[in-house]
Amino acid sequence: MNNDLEHEAQRDLADDIELLVIHEAARKLGHATAPEEAIHAILRLMSQMVGLNRGRVVLPDGEGRMSIQYAYGLTALERQRGQYALGEGVTGRVMRTGQVAVIQDIDDEPVYLTRAVDRATLPQETVAFLAVPILHDNVPMGVLAAHRLRRRRRAFSRDVTLLRVLASFIAQILRLNTLIEEKTALLADENRALKQALDQQAEGTHGILGESPALKQALRQALHVSPTQATVLLTGESGTGKERFARMVHLTSQRRDGPFMAINCAAIPENLLESELFGHEKGAFTGAVATKKGVVELASGGTLFLDEIGDLALDLQSKLLHVLEKQLIKRVGGVKDIPVDVRIIAATHKNLQRAVNEGRFRIDLFYRLNVFPIHLPPLRERAGDVRRLARHFLQEASQEFDRNTMFGPGVLERLEGYNWPGNIRQLENVIKRAVLVAQGGQITVEDIVLILSHEAHIGEHLEAGTAQRIEPAVVLASQAGTPQPMALPSSAAMPMRSYSWVREDEAQDLLEALRRAGGNKTRAAMLLGMTPRQFRYRMVKLGLGEGG
Repeated sequence: MNNDLEHEAQRDLADDIELLVIHEAARKLGHATAPEEAIHAILRLMSQMVGLNRGRVVLPDGEGRMSIQYAYGLTALERQRGQYALGEGVTGRVMRTGQVAVIQDIDDEPVYLTRAVDRATLPQETVAFLAVPILHDNVPMGVLAAHRLRRRRRAFSRDVTLLRVLASFIAQILRLNTLIEEKTALLADENRALKQALDQQAEGTHGILGESPALKQALRQALHVSPTQATVLLTGESGTGKERFARMVHLTSQRRDGPFMAINCAAIPENLLESELFGHEKGAFTGAVATKKGVVELASGGTLFLDEIGDLALDLQSKLLHVLEKQLIKRVGGVKDIPVDVRIIAATHKNLQRAVNEGRFRIDLFYRLNVFPIHLPPLRERAGDVRRLARHFLQEASQEFDRNTMFGPGVLERLEGYNWPGNIRQLENVIKRAVLVAQGGQITVEDIVLILSHEAHIGEHLEAGTAQRIEPAVVLASQAGTPQPMALPSSAAMPMRSYSWVREDEAQDLLEALRRAGGNKTRAAMLLGMTPRQFRYRMVKLGLGEGG
């Protein structure tokens, strides 16, 4: 009878101790902003209250290994020695499998490595080792482990249960600390971006983000020429921001209060481009029911930006030369010259000198346009600017789509390591797509890898000549330096594949996107830049399902 009462009293005492440990550990969640303090206190409770000694929290170090990040009762040297590969030793196996490990005698277990703590340091009796995974969304993010004496009356199952509870607290502390660090980094970047934007506004850069030497050189050239009336030729790859530079030159010139007009010479059919540029008289051709001014005339008193000037037909090149030389135009179907006062900024991604040599571009027009050339660097040559631009596009996309999205660990590094053949335009497109497909408010490295993989497939087809990007004909106008909004069709914002582009090697991309989207085909299609109909079509064609 007395023994039963004694055992019951011991169980009650053990229960009270466990509740006390859990209660005190829960209080430490309020100190999650200081994880070292909170986790150290939990490990101290484990040792002092229940005899789980030399507790340690082992976490991935970002280099494919694990190391002891937090500990109680270990020396600095022991902590330093506590490094493991994934799957190595008891700790590594717990991390890899997500399963609990109970080693009742470390001397009789070959998997136990005795790496961090020498056996001679431990009590000279049977020592046990317990390790439980630290889980976040059922995925191991670390390991909580400790030693104990096997002879203690306390059941191993009770220690394991307690360690599981404490591991969940530690997971919350680590996760909250990560979110705080990410938010703090985001706020710091936003503050830097805001300061930079204010500085750039004061310098007249008008929202052109970047600190790289190559970009600053282009900015200095643009600001140097803007007060003059000189014709400017912007060169560089597609997507490097030529129109934004042209607008900046306009807004920092004496013509800032006049209109800014922009037209893409490659986006309008040749038989319509003349009318768009120079206007037409009533009755000049079928459908010309009224007189219409062209963009050259509409830009009088301001600036005209001619994008993709290298695609201008030879007969229109001669008429543009007439504007540059005499500031006169003649509408289609008209008989009289109309005076204009317009500054021209042209842009091209082509080699105009080569086009001149091949007879596709007038040499006299080339020299008229090439008065002050400015080369805009590709994004891959703008060291450090990808991170800043990505943050900016993330904020814009989050506001546009009413999302609260952040970059997960490693995402910015992955973006910085990409070549960006489509430059700033491609980066913006990728960030928008990532915001739309991100789950849980966080863009992951996997999201970016899948999107960039699809971008690479598109690039291969474009280079092979099997696809052609079609840009809408857009004419932008601004009065008194105020830009007017531009409406882009959805197809301009996100490239879509033709139905004829079905390849066997697409199957893995489709299945991976479907997995990332949790089986939602519409979201999976969005992740790959397709319409849902295109996604279902490929699923059927590749025998991956009915596509419904």
